[in-house]
Amino acid sequence: MDWYLKVINNYRDFNGRARRKEYWMFVLYNIMFSVGAMVLDNVFGIAWGSLGYGPLYAIYGLIVIIPNLAVLIRRLHDVGKSGWMLLILVVPFIGAFWLLYLLVTDSIPEANQYGENPKEDAY
Repeated sequence: MDWYLKVINNYRDFNGRARRKEYWMFVLYNIMFSVGAMVLDNVFGIAWGSLGYGPLYAIYGLIVIIPNLAVLIRRLHDVGKSGWMLLILVVPFIGAFWLLYLLVTDSIPEANQYGENPKEDAY
């Protein structure tokens, strides 16, 4: 939960680097909270038609869109890529796989133009 809160608290920081663990723990908690919001939408009967989600899910999604983008860009910085590399998603099919490859790639061990290796702080 600490990793999730760290990302939420650093929502306006698009500089620096985010290690794999920080990014993927945020994604894990984000999925759990999203599913929880969808379940609550359905339990309370406020889901929109056959979509399966409603206002709680939409509000949660709006709250985490900026922190999600910030940690994604910091993760790309960690592998030595610019945040503009997100535009690779406009390439159908291959773009999403290339981005996924970058997100699971290990950190560059030395400092790069985006900062020091965040793994060094963990040891």
